[in-house]
This record gives sequence, structure tokens and C-alpha cells, in this order.
Amino acid sequence: MMGEFFIPKGTYATKTIFLKSNLTLELEKGATLLYSASFESGAILPGYTKNSNHEEYYLGSWEGNPLDTFTALIQGVNVSNVNLIGEGVLDGNGSIGWWDFPKVRNVAWRPRLFQIIHSHHVNVQGITLQNSPSWTVHPLFSDDLKFIDLKIINPKDSPNTDGLDPESCHRVLILGVHFSVGDDCIAIKSGKIYLGSRLKRASEYITIRNCSMNFGHGAVVIGSEMAGGVKHILVEQCLFNETDRGLRIKTRRGRGEAAIVEDVTFRHIEMEKVLTPLVVNCFYFCDPDGHSEYVKTKETLPVDYRTPDIRDFCFEDIKCRHSEIAAAYFYGLPEKPIERLSLKDCVFHFTTEAEPGVPAMMDDIPNYCQNGMVLNNIIEVNLENVTFENVIGDPMQIQNVKKVVVDGVIKENYC
Repeated sequence: MMGEFFIPKGTYATKTIFLKSNLTLELEKGATLLYSASFESGAILPGYTKNSNHEEYYLGSWEGNPLDTFTALIQGVNVSNVNLIGEGVLDGNGSIGWWDFPKVRNVAWRPRLFQIIHSHHVNVQGITLQNSPSWTVHPLFSDDLKFIDLKIINPKDSPNTDGLDPESCHRVLILGVHFSVGDDCIAIKSGKIYLGSRLKRASEYITIRNCSMNFGHGAVVIGSEMAGGVKHILVEQCLFNETDRGLRIKTRRGRGEAAIVEDVTFRHIEMEKVLTPLVVNCFYFCDPDGHSEYVKTKETLPVDYRTPDIRDFCFEDIKCRHSEIAAAYFYGLPEKPIERLSLKDCVFHFTTEAEPGVPAMMDDIPNYCQNGMVLNNIIEVNLENVTFENVIGDPMQIQNVKKVVVDGVIKENYC
């Protein structure tokens, strides 16, 4: 039997609201829940505890590791059959101190705005989520989720305020969501190597459709915390506007052998003023050891239990206008190249007023400006009806690619 809880118009300051199973929570238009917890008063989720079998049970999570975090404004743990609906607002009140010193742990790490953990059959529809203390919507270890017709809005300069980050989740639908955030709009994750090697729980079967993504660092991002793998991702009929990157995959040595990214499809996408539309970066440096020789070297290293694997990307009907840096930047590991990359019916247009910049967060790369495709350490690339406008120099910069097929014609070996 479903319970119902209705919140009428008005502004309500509140600390964490914990969800229960079999519940519909409705926020009337004009209703705002304002997060009032602080570093001094907020409840805390432990990184992990013990279950009845004395096994580790993971709860709090910060950047892919089981760490103590403050509870969200709306928090669900081990709940099912939950609906959060209406036209009201969840306001994280991030400016009251949560955005100060974002990389410093103060008692615990910053809270999310909406978070569910170990949960199933959750539907969030119609509401606005804004001013999040950190990641805005964070489903973790959860399945069968729907996020429909939402507005997710955070200031452009608010730190780590990703829009929607499914982490180690299965069967997720993100439909008709408007994003304007201070970091990545959508970031699909599955933990760092501690959790990835223990749980090996991928994020998979995620569909993103009819979404508008604005002003974030990346529109749809995979990683960098992806040690459990990310598989079977479909992104279609979306608009990307003034993000730094369109598709952005961030990984690196050390994510582990379960860190497999495969079967990623983008189709019917329009991008406007996206600096670099497509990026796959296997040398991502934003970790404490990110600038170490092990992470950054372009020399071939042995493949071992720490080596990630990237394969099977398909891009179809992608239209990009007023880009600046590069059309695509794909840089695989020399010891584990990217496998199978295809682009069909894609147009990359550059503004003639472009400014130079780096296409990816990795060490020892130059600035680019109005470059075409930069491809390095890939097994097979297939291009069909791919065009470039206002590119400076050779539109195809290729190195260490075994097979390149352009409009059905096999090109020379670029190894």
C-alpha cells in the first residue's frame, strides 16, 4: 500500500528528510524545501558499517571512496517504490558555507541534495533542484530509476555541483531534464579501485534522452571514478550548450581491470559553443597521484590488475557549431588501446574567433585551436560522412592507430 505526503506552497527550512518505502512525496508549485543543516548540525552517513553477516555495508561516498558524508536534504537508504513528484523546489542552500573550502573535509564531506543508496524503483519527476552543496542528484548502488522533467540549476562557479551522477546503478532513465550547473551535467560513475575491486558493480543500461545541458564542464561524462565499469549507455536527442566538452570520458591507470567502458552510443545530438565535442582521456590527472610518472607516462607499461579497458563507441548524427579547440580528442593507453570507434553523419564547425586551449585534463599536451580529430592509441576507427568546417591544418591527426576506414576506404597503418 502506497503512502502519500503532500507539501503545500511555502518555504520550509529543514534538515534531512529520510524516505521510506512505498511512498509518494509531492511538492506543490510554490513549495520550497530549504536545507538548513550545517557542518555543526548535520547528520552523518558513515562510509561503511557492518551488516548482520558482519560484511562491509557501504553508505557514505565521496569521489568514489567509502567516506563519511553529511546526509542529503532528501535521503533514501534501502528503500523501494518511491515517487518524488510535483512542481516544487529542493534548495540545497549551498552558499551558507558548503561551497567554502570544497576540498577540505570538515567533520565529514559535503552532502548531496538528493541521494538514494541501495534502493530500487524510484521515480523523481517535475521538481526543481538548485544550489546543491555538492553533487545534486546521486543514486548509489540502486536500480530501476527514472528522472523525468527536472530542472537542475547551480551557479556556474559553484564547486563540484554535478547535476546527476548515477554511481554503480542499473537501468536508469534520464528524460527531459534541463541542466545548468557548476561542474559536469551528468557523470556516470562506479567508484575508485577500492570499491571497484571488491564489488565489481558497473553502471549499466542507462538511457539519456531529450535533455538540455548548459554551462557545465562536460555534458555527459563517464568517470573518472569508474573502477567497476560503465556499460550500455545510450544518449540521444539532446542539446549541449556552452559546455567545455560534450562526451567526456575520464580514466587513468590505476582504476583497475574491472574498469571497462563499453557500448556507448551518442546519436541525434546538437552542440552549440562546446569547446571540444568529444573527449576520451586515459591519462586523467585529478587525483593525489595524478601527476605521477605511472599515470602520465606515454610509454608502454605492462598490463596488470590496475589497467582499465575502453571499447566500442558509436557517434551518429552529431552536429556541432562554434567549437574552438578540437572536434575530437581520443587518447588511449599504449598498452591497452581504445577498441572500435565509429562516427557517422557528423559535422564539426569551428568559430573563426576561437581561442587556444587544452582538450583534456592530462599532462604534457599542447594547446589546440580549431583542430579536427586527434587520435592516438586506438585499434580501429571507422568514419562515414564526417565533415569539418573552419579547421586549421590537417583535420585528421593520427598516431598509433592500427586501422582507419574513411567512407569505406581503408587508409594506411598509422602505427
